[in-house]
Amino acid sequence: MYYDLILIRYGELALKSSKIRGRFERRLMDNILSSIDGEITKDQGRLFLKPKDFNYALNKLNKIFGIVSYSPVIKTKTTKENITQSLSKFTKHLIDESLIKEDYTFAIRARRLGNHNFTSQELGAFCGGVVIDTIPLKVDLTNPDVEIFIEVRDNDVYIYKEKIEGPGGLPLGTQGKVIVLLSSGIDSPVAAYLMMKRGCSITALHFDNSPFTTDKARANFNDLVDKLEEYSSGSPIKRRVVPYGDYLNNCIEKGPQKMTCVLCKAGMYKIAELLAKDMNALAIVDGSSVGQVASQTLKNILATRYGTEIPILSPLIGMDKLETTRIAEKIGTFEISKRDDGGCSAVPKYPETRTDLNRLDKAKEDIDFKNLIFTSFKNIINEK
Repeated sequence: MYYDLILIRYGELALKSSKIRGRFERRLMDNILSSIDGEITKDQGRLFLKPKDFNYALNKLNKIFGIVSYSPVIKTKTTKENITQSLSKFTKHLIDESLIKEDYTFAIRARRLGNHNFTSQELGAFCGGVVIDTIPLKVDLTNPDVEIFIEVRDNDVYIYKEKIEGPGGLPLGTQGKVIVLLSSGIDSPVAAYLMMKRGCSITALHFDNSPFTTDKARANFNDLVDKLEEYSSGSPIKRRVVPYGDYLNNCIEKGPQKMTCVLCKAGMYKIAELLAKDMNALAIVDGSSVGQVASQTLKNILATRYGTEIPILSPLIGMDKLETTRIAEKIGTFEISKRDDGGCSAVPKYPETRTDLNRLDKAKEDIDFKNLIFTSFKNIINEK
C-alpha cells in the first residue's frame, strides 16, 4: 500500500512545560533525522515524517527513544469527497492485501482536533458508511477484526490501520551524559539500555581483566555496544577500555584474598568517577541487583561505593535475573551476553559478602589503591 507519511506520537514530552517540551521535541526530531533520510514536521503534539525509504523508517522508529507509537498514514482533506475517495481506496488496498475479508467485522476509530461542522461520532458514522459501501462488513465497536483510524487535524485527515509500538522513554541526549560499567554479561547492557531510554547519552566503560579473563570478554563488549548502538540515534555511544589486569594482580598479591571482588568493584567506581569528571558526565551506571552476586549484598554495595563522590545509578537494583533476561532478549543483547567468555579467574573461592569499612580502608592502603587507580585511569584506551 502507498502511504504519504508516518504519524509519530510521543508521551511524556507532552507533560513538560512549553519551553522544555519544545527542546525535547526538537531533539527527538533531530534524533529521527540522524538515522532516517527524509523530512519531518511538527503539529500540535504529533510529528509527521516523510521518509525516502518507508520500510527502513518503519523498522528503525521502534528503536528511537521518545516515540510511544507510530502509524503509516494516507493524508487527505476534510471534504466528504476527499474522505470518501481516500478511504474507499484505502479499504480496497486492505482487501487486496487480505487484511479484510467479507466475513470480518470492523470499527471506525475517529478523533478530531480543531473546529469543524461535524462531531467525532458523525465523522465515524460517515466513514463507516464509506467502508460498507466498499465491502459489506458488519460493525463491531467492542471486538472488531479490523480497526480503521481516522484522525482529523484542522483541515487535514489521516487514515491508518495500525499503531506500531515504539520504545517510549525520553529523547536520547536530553538528560546529560553517564558512564556505564559495561561487562560482557547480561545485566550491564540492559542497564545501559534503560538509561538510554531515560534520555541519557552513554559512554561504555569496559574493564579488561586480562590475563584473568580471555579476549572473548572484550570482543563481546564491542559486540554488545554494536547492538546498543541500534538504539543510539542522535547520540553515538563512546567506548573506553581500562587495562585492569595489573590492578587486579595487586589486589590478589597484596590484599585479603576474600576481598578481591570488593576491591575490584571499588576500583571500577573510582576510575569511572575520574572518567566522568573528565568527560563532564553526571553519574555512573552499573548492572547491580541486590543479592545477585557476592559484591552485590547490601553490605558490599555500601563498601564498593564508599568514597565515590558522584551518583551511582543501578536501574536493575530490584529486578531478578528472569526480568533482566526478558529485557535482554527483547533488545537483542541476550544472545551475545550468553556466549561463554571464560569467566574471571581472579574471583576467590570464598568471596567476602559483609565487608567492614575499616578493613576495606586497610586493604586499600596495602595495595596502594590511589596510585593504582590513577595509573589505570591514565592508561584508558579510546576503543572507537
